Amino acid sequence: MSTALENYINRTVAIVTSDGRMIVGTLKGFDQTINLILDESHERVFSSSQGVEQVVLGLYIVRGDNVAVIGEIDEETDSTLDLGNIRAEPLNSVVH
Repeated sequence: MSTALENYINRTVAIVTSDGRMIVGTLKGFDQTINLILDESHERVFSSSQGVEQVVLGLYIVRGDNVAVIGEIDEETDSTLDLGNIRAEPLNSVVH
């Protein structure tokens, strides 16, 4: 897994956590237990009645045991999204 993460260093990534949160930021580093360091990060909070709220987090660490999914964000496509008009149910927590 760590070899794949090296390709994401200094790129914008989205992380879905096991408690259903979506955090977007620039991946700055990670360790052997997949603890992640994000810079310029924010959480995207989804709602079925309002647009997507973006909560600024800044420099942020996500514990490796809380990471469910990591993916690279296409910044060009992401910048064209109108997050204020996107409606979605919040994600549920991961059940083991």
